[in-house]
Amino acid sequence: MNSINKVVVRYKDGRLVKGTTMDFVPGKATFHLEILGSGEITEIQMETLKAIFFVKSFDGKPDYAETREFPPKPPAAKGRKIAVVFSDGEILTGYTLAYDPRRSGFFVMPTDEMSNNDRVYVVRSAIAEVGIGASADRILKNHLS
Repeated sequence: MNSINKVVVRYKDGRLVKGTTMDFVPGKATFHLEILGSGEITEIQMETLKAIFFVKSFDGKPDYAETREFPPKPPAAKGRKIAVVFSDGEILTGYTLAYDPRRSGFFVMPTDEMSNNDRVYVVRSAIAEVGIGASADRILKNHLS
């Protein structure tokens, strides 16, 4: 049985759409999104996207400043440290179990345990730079300074 996922879809052109999906599958070219508040269902083309944020709440945490820094002892169970720099300059840090540069996308679990994001599906074609392990630390340091 498919579960309903709350998502915030971010397009490469900067648009943002909130809604739910029941048929997202990594590597698949499309999925359907029921747009929040309208009930309208639209087909989403993955290649038009930057990322899909699987969220805990559509309201988010407007007063919370999420950290991008890795803790001194990262939790091994979450995977390898990863830093992603999107083509628009945004930086995402977290952990990944399945990064493969040959695939069209991959999941990142947020660095910050208090994040409103449960996980983020990153679309490979929206990335300018990616680093794993020590490279993730270097990317983060370069972009925070």
